[in-house]
Amino acid sequence: MEDKVKLTIDGIEMEVPKSYTILDAAREHGIDIPTLCHLKGINEIGACRMCIVEVEGARGFATSCVMPVSEGMVVRTNTPAVRDARKVTLELLLSNHDKKCLTCVRSENCELQALAKKLNITDIEFEGAMSEGEIDELSPSIVRDPKKCILCKRCVAVCKKVQNVGAIDTLNRGFKSKIGTALDKSLNDAPCTMCGQCVVACPTGALREKDATKAVWRALQDEEMYVVAQTAPAVRAAIGEEFGMPIGTLVTGKMVAGLKKLGFDRVFDTDTGADLTIMEEGTELIERIKSGGVLPMITSCSPGWVRFVENSYPELTDHLSTAKSPHQMFGAIIKSYYAEKMGIDPKKIFVVSVMPCVGKKAEADREELKVNGLRDVDAVLTTREAARMMKEAGIDLSILNDEQFDDPMGEATGAAVIFGTTGGVMEAALRTVSEVLTGKELEKIDFEEVRGEVNGIKEATVKIGDLDVKVAVANGLKNAGKIMDMIEKGEAPYHFVEIMACPGGCVTGGGQPIHDAKTMATVDIHGLRKKALYEADKENKVRKSHENPVIKKLYDEYLEKPGSHKAHELLHTSYHARKYFEE
Repeated sequence: MEDKVKLTIDGIEMEVPKSYTILDAAREHGIDIPTLCHLKGINEIGACRMCIVEVEGARGFATSCVMPVSEGMVVRTNTPAVRDARKVTLELLLSNHDKKCLTCVRSENCELQALAKKLNITDIEFEGAMSEGEIDELSPSIVRDPKKCILCKRCVAVCKKVQNVGAIDTLNRGFKSKIGTALDKSLNDAPCTMCGQCVVACPTGALREKDATKAVWRALQDEEMYVVAQTAPAVRAAIGEEFGMPIGTLVTGKMVAGLKKLGFDRVFDTDTGADLTIMEEGTELIERIKSGGVLPMITSCSPGWVRFVENSYPELTDHLSTAKSPHQMFGAIIKSYYAEKMGIDPKKIFVVSVMPCVGKKAEADREELKVNGLRDVDAVLTTREAARMMKEAGIDLSILNDEQFDDPMGEATGAAVIFGTTGGVMEAALRTVSEVLTGKELEKIDFEEVRGEVNGIKEATVKIGDLDVKVAVANGLKNAGKIMDMIEKGEAPYHFVEIMACPGGCVTGGGQPIHDAKTMATVDIHGLRKKALYEADKENKVRKSHENPVIKKLYDEYLEKPGSHKAHELLHTSYHARKYFEE
């Protein structure tokens, strides 16, 4: 049991673990200390100086996010001197900030803006030269605006410590300091995986997703276009937060209603594409096991993860499943099978994917994913963008009545909905692979042993008939790197591996609603959203991908069987090494 110390903060006596900082102790007892640069367990550097406090007997102010507690410590967090010092610091930050708040994508959800309001800053006394920098919008996924950067380094810490990518870092010194890539290139020319975790970490609008709303509005207003929306499983557990609903509220029916009100001709469920992915990926796994193919086979649903392999482990790309991700598969089916059934020219179909991910924007742009010269998916909206479009149209999702996905491509299983969290793809695959290989119905459908935890690696051995199938589940690219290092050394004993780029999986993807650092530190955002998806799985009458009647019909009428030649033409792809920093 950890040793504890007694201290007093703002007259409140408390006993806390010795390992706590003053900030930890204050938050545990409901005392609010402002922060900007602090991300619990990720970026604890005391750089912004907003969390300063007075400690009795100490010289000057103490930075509470890095100052450890000690026995008998007396702390004051809100004295006039502390408030004045914080205000001066914040005014200096604001003096070097592009204050176009009304047109900023983070307006009303900006930690800098919120703090300025809290500290009652109505004017800025300091004037001088502002840092210069051009907006970087060459990436298909992420836009960088250096004039809105406050050098908190939260993005750098997440990219380096959590994802182990290090695509961005602090460049130069003094007034010329800025966040950038090696050689100060665009993100598009750097080994960025487009995972978007830097966007979620950013307290301002210095990092944001590449906007697709204008393109979608144009398509919706084009009378010649047949515009289809498809929604990823994780979106339904998060989009409600953009309308003031509690974190992790499942709003599937309201989400569908909101998208229909925007004017989409059809609203389908990407979960149907997830069921299709299981059929193709599961078949591929079985074939590799039986034929002595490249093992372990690794899922390819996460575009950030795929890009990571292409960047850092190009010699191991043959371990990736050739199956496209669910929304890409589904887009290909909409523009082929569905187009034929409905008598619509595929060139007149505009597919919009609503995703929890900014990496899906880059994925949809890949040449390798085109079929007959057509993109599978024409535009990708993040959860945040979909919410912004609804608000622009005067739609309050929270008060809408539930509506159903459209037939015939809106029917999906419980296995598909858990794709949105770490371990979900693995569990869905095992439900199907087990029954296909053995020909017997599972006695227990839940594979709890493969359900992952945030920023972790989970290993298990699953008995399928006479075969012991060894599997692993990892999330966050730092953990992905550990798995790949094992494979590279020939030390990975697995048959099948699931990897998701984002810590916790899609529910905490780079395109999901952004919460402030305090909420991220004190609320289990991943756990609440994950819970919603598993509840949706349990409530579904059909919980195995191979039992989805829509999928059965699709193979009977069009694809013949999983892994067929036609299936490969439409639903599979290839990967390649990427080169950066070349002139």
